[in-house]
Amino acid sequence: MTESARDRQGFLRYALIGNASFSTMTGLFVIVAHDWIANLLGVAGNDAGLVGLGIGLLVFAATILINARRLELRLVEAWAVVLMDLAWVAGSYVILLVVPLTIVGRWVVAAVADLVLVFAVLQSVGIYRIRSHTHSEQLSHGPSA
Repeated sequence: MTESARDRQGFLRYALIGNASFSTMTGLFVIVAHDWIANLLGVAGNDAGLVGLGIGLLVFAATILINARRLELRLVEAWAVVLMDLAWVAGSYVILLVVPLTIVGRWVVAAVADLVLVFAVLQSVGIYRIRSHTHSEQLSHGPSA
């Protein structure tokens, strides 16, 4: 891979690492402070669900980091992260419509969903930048034999 190819992957790599970092911090916080978070959200008594969510976020972050640390990123895996982020956003807004949360809980769920959406957009832009350059290289070099 050329230096310029590594540079093009840099944007996506940083977006993935940012997502993994946020997911790790959030997962650890949810595991450690699950009682406090349950009260803040207004879902007291759902401690096991929050701990499970925290563990899931840590696993998600680890899988993102595995891809982000590769010499050459796997775009299929990056797209999978984008789709999971979008599923998180959609699920968050369903929760806002269905679950009786506190006012602060509603703001927290919406703010996290909005931040996850930002990661999805940044990762999509990173993927687009890599793919558009690859496509333009193929056009400029003609069909390969």
